Amino acid sequence: MTGITFIFFACLLWAADTLIRYPLLFGGSSAQQIVLFEHLILVAVLAGIFLFKRRKFNFISRQTFIPFLVIGFFGSALGTLAFTEAFYLSNPTVVILLQKLQPLVAVTLACVLLKEKIDSRFFLWLGLAILGSLLLIWPDFQVLLADFKEGDLQHGQKALWGYGLALFAVVSWGSATVFGKKLSTQGLSSLDLMAGRFSFGLLGMLPFAFITPSLITSIELTVLQKIAMLALLSGVLGMYCYYQGLKRIPAHWATLAEMFFPVAAILINWLFLNVEMTQIQLLGAVTLVAASTMVQRKPSLTT
Repeated sequence: MTGITFIFFACLLWAADTLIRYPLLFGGSSAQQIVLFEHLILVAVLAGIFLFKRRKFNFISRQTFIPFLVIGFFGSALGTLAFTEAFYLSNPTVVILLQKLQPLVAVTLACVLLKEKIDSRFFLWLGLAILGSLLLIWPDFQVLLADFKEGDLQHGQKALWGYGLALFAVVSWGSATVFGKKLSTQGLSSLDLMAGRFSFGLLGMLPFAFITPSLITSIELTVLQKIAMLALLSGVLGMYCYYQGLKRIPAHWATLAEMFFPVAAILINWLFLNVEMTQIQLLGAVTLVAASTMVQRKPSLTT
C-alpha cells in the first residue's frame, strides 16, 4: 500500500499541475516563458543535488548524447512546450487524457527503433485507443464542421490545433520513453536521467530566450514564484514520489495505479476550473484509458 500511495500522490501532483499552468497561460504568461523557467529551476535544483551528494556530471558521453538529445530537446523542451500551448488552445481535460496514447506510441517506436516484435493484440488496443481519442475531440470536430459551413474556421481550428500539439507532445514523450529505457539499460540512474533530460531540455529552450529576450526580462516575481511551484511540485516532488512507489511495487501494479491520474485530472478541472465533458467525451476517456491499460498489463513486445 505504501508504494501505491506514493504513485497516487504523484498522480495527484501531476493532475494539480493544471491549477497552476492553466491560470498562468490565461494570466498573460506565454508557454515559452513557463517552460523556459521550469527548466531553469529544475536544472538549478538538480545541480544542487549533484553538488550536495558530490556526484560527478559524467552521464554525457558519445553513447548517451543522441538519446539525451531526443529525451531533452523533444521529450522535455518541445514536448512540454507543445503540451502547455495545447492547454491554452483546447479543453485541458481532453489534452491530459490524450496523454494516455503515450504507451502506444512508445511500443510502436520500440518496434521501429529497437527492432522489437509486436504482438498482434497490440493493434486491437491501438485501434480502440485511436477510437477513444477521436471521441474525446469529437465535440470540437463538430464545431469545426459547423464553422466550415458558415465560412468561419477560427474557433474550430484553434481547438484542433491544440489537440495536434498535444499529440506532438505524446509522440515526443513516447520517443523519450524509448530512449530513456535504452539509457537505463546502460547503467544510468534515475537522477542521471533526470539531470540529462532537463539539461538538454534547457538547451532546447535557450533559442526561444535569444529570439525573444522579453521572456526573461519581462517576467514578474509572482509569476516566477508560481512557475517555481509548478517545477518543484509536479517536476521534482512528483517524479520523486513516482520512483519511490515504483521501488516498492511490481511494474504492472504501478501501471494500474497511474490510471488515477486522468481521473484526478478530470475531477480537479471540473471542481476548480469548471471544465466539463460531454457524455461522448467521457465514453472516449474510458475507451482510451482501458486500451492504454491493456497495452501495459499484457506486454505487446516480445524479445
